[in-house]
Amino acid sequence: MDPRADRYPFVPGHPPLTIVGATGNYVHTDDGRRILDGAGGAIVNCIGWGRPEMAEAAAAALTGTGYALPTFATEARLSLIERLVEHWLPSGMTRCLFVGGGSESVDSAIRITRQHHVARGHLDKWKVLGRTVSYHGATLASLSVSNHDRRRAGMGPLLMDLPKIDNFDAEQAIKVIEAEDPSTVGAVIAEPVVGASGAAIVAPDDYWPTLRAYCNDHDILLIADEVMTGVGRTGRNFGVDHWNVTPDIIVGSKGLAGGYAAIGGVFATDAVVEPLVGTNVMYFTFSGNDLSCALADRTLQILEEENLVARAAEMGETLRRLLVDRLGSHPNVADIRGLGLLQGIELRDDSVESAGSFDGTLTPLVIEEALARDCWIYPAGSAGVPDGLLFGPAYTVTEAELEQLVDITAASIDAAVGRLRAPS
Repeated sequence: MDPRADRYPFVPGHPPLTIVGATGNYVHTDDGRRILDGAGGAIVNCIGWGRPEMAEAAAAALTGTGYALPTFATEARLSLIERLVEHWLPSGMTRCLFVGGGSESVDSAIRITRQHHVARGHLDKWKVLGRTVSYHGATLASLSVSNHDRRRAGMGPLLMDLPKIDNFDAEQAIKVIEAEDPSTVGAVIAEPVVGASGAAIVAPDDYWPTLRAYCNDHDILLIADEVMTGVGRTGRNFGVDHWNVTPDIIVGSKGLAGGYAAIGGVFATDAVVEPLVGTNVMYFTFSGNDLSCALADRTLQILEEENLVARAAEMGETLRRLLVDRLGSHPNVADIRGLGLLQGIELRDDSVESAGSFDGTLTPLVIEEALARDCWIYPAGSAGVPDGLLFGPAYTVTEAELEQLVDITAASIDAAVGRLRAPS
């Protein structure tokens, strides 16, 4: 292992793996290991690593315009907007703003929500309500609408103290909004599939349509956080497509450029944007970076040409079947859930009455055991789901790779539970 890696962590600690390459669904380390990437890094890999066409697209972009102010149009930006509006976004979503990543996307959506209501003279509509189990990003605004206790820890005085709505029961969610007074609520934000905080929680089928109808009736914007679920991850273009719902705003990021570049997007309807004419939606310095836009456009083109969204749906069914067959009756597995190639496992402690949780102690050990077996799984969990695992490989993943992923997961859970219960 490269001794220089000791200097990489901002907070000193255990030296990280040093990655020197990647192909398909594997990443390669400097000490010769080949690690199965069962989570697409951080749920970003959708077309597979090491594609030469992405290198070619990057080279072309880097010999193009160089840096252009985010307020200027470029060919890469225009091409990406055209592809998204014509082929990807729900009907009626026509406005696109590009930023650097998921947290910036959510932060921008919150600011746009406030600007939208202020521009219409509704100064009291400032609250943005997230859900009980949720994570929307690392900026102070995105953390405020999140309810990920571990990532909010210690930040309390800097965060807005707003209530959270129910993840499963739309009527209960509406009761919270009513208690806050709908005339003060500017937006509700929710993930179609709850990722990092909830290990792939999916709401009942009536949840999104009910929430959409209520927001329509009370002039509340509905924001879908599709940072994880967007661009085909769930087997549809966007997660909300499973319920035929069009939000007012979609935020996206991770898979937008397939992990080959940092990019996020805020996508909105004309109705959201029209009141903002004559105002300024502030950009970040590197918003709409030409390299990122070019690689996002190429990623979407590959997804289209190779029919990879349909493949994500197909391989997601395979992954779910393998997980259920191998772990459905496992004593430490409370639930297996998800959509497409975003699947999750909620873990539990079967040694206590009522099958309680390990309170966050099991997941890190499972991840450690999986890495020891040359496999990467994404850790998930917060107060609502203390221990969970998240799976999100590239849509190009094979059935043999999924079998390997599930076998290693099962062995890692057993080993981790054994370590927790070993005599001290």
